[in-house]
Amino acid sequence: MSVLEMKVPSPGESISEVEIATWLVEDGDYVEKDQAIAEVDSDKATLELPAEESGIITLKAEEGDAVAVGAVVCHIDTAAEKPEGFSSAVAAESQAEEKVAEKAVPAEQPKPNPAPAATNASKETYATGHASPAAKKVMAENGVSANQVSGTGKDGRITKQDVLSAMAAGFSPEAASGWGGTRDKEPKKMSMLRRKVAERLVAVKNETAMLTTFNEVDMKPIMDVRAKYKQFFKEYHEVNLGFMSFFTKAVTEALNHFPAVNAQVEGKEMIMHNYADIGIAVSSPKGLMVPVVRNAEQMSLAEIEREIKRLAIKARDGKISPDEMTGGTFTITNGGVFGSMLSTPIINPPQSAILGMHNIVERPVVVDGEIVVRPIMYLALSYDHRIIDGKESVSFLVKVKEMLENPEKMIFGGKDPIEVLLGL
Repeated sequence: MSVLEMKVPSPGESISEVEIATWLVEDGDYVEKDQAIAEVDSDKATLELPAEESGIITLKAEEGDAVAVGAVVCHIDTAAEKPEGFSSAVAAESQAEEKVAEKAVPAEQPKPNPAPAATNASKETYATGHASPAAKKVMAENGVSANQVSGTGKDGRITKQDVLSAMAAGFSPEAASGWGGTRDKEPKKMSMLRRKVAERLVAVKNETAMLTTFNEVDMKPIMDVRAKYKQFFKEYHEVNLGFMSFFTKAVTEALNHFPAVNAQVEGKEMIMHNYADIGIAVSSPKGLMVPVVRNAEQMSLAEIEREIKRLAIKARDGKISPDEMTGGTFTITNGGVFGSMLSTPIINPPQSAILGMHNIVERPVVVDGEIVVRPIMYLALSYDHRIIDGKESVSFLVKVKEMLENPEKMIFGGKDPIEVLLGL
């Protein structure tokens, strides 16, 4: 027997411990080289752990266990022969997704008859066995409960394919899990990432002199630009023109005028940055993540949009690296996508300020002495009063407002285009 000891690789600098979030295989399974066998949580990101060789796997850690970087988490018997009829998890997943795609029918076409197992079965015919780790992951991500799936594995065990097939076929009302009617409680352990976020947020409240200042911005100029150019922009740059690129550009220009907002406290010193690495808060299945757009001050709107899209997809898929979420100098968070009207965002340490965007609502405002209806967004800037004075924070937010209400100023470095033309 030739046994390979698989150890936890270092996910990044300063990370000494990870947590086994989910095993994607079971003890005794045959795995292939580079197959994802587990998801591990660090205090910065969730990463996949690939098999280093092919063979029979023996697990040496449980889900939820905290293990040190370099510790052995499983053994792989590399001398084991591949079972007859074995297909890799990657191939099986691809085939399953193809089957799901084949069964997906556009709304305007007649719906196919649901599979008998999903529609005609009584509750008693649904799986009584446990779900496999891979099946649990798919069920959690899609809000599927065990009594909605018929298990075909050993002793009624629910496999990943069972979940995908049930999702493709649809669910009967009898199989749907109800809400309420019981007094059950279920403990759920916080992930290492969630615990670390909680610790950092509490530390910010305790260790900084955090204040928040507010303003409002008339979004009509930006909305007019988008309405006029978004189709051409998409065709030319092959990326959508969203609000976030305008806000990022406006923030970088304002940071140039008020560098203290872009600074950090380090001991008895202020660390000033001659660049703007902008963190963009995004929601992911694992919780809030803040990937960083490097040197955003040097980017065009199209470049910002591409980078935000790239990072957001990686965060959503759980493939973003710790390096892509560290080192930011300022953060933007958008609660408006969830309907937030106003909030006081918490600073993302060790940064000294964060800008909160909110939903856009038509409100009556006075323009040139007349009451008109305009799309208004409230902005909130939370800042560390230890190094940012009230005057600087308010002036910074006013500059951001000015940029957004006069988009052409972003092109001319915050100056009036006529002043540039006149050389003033």
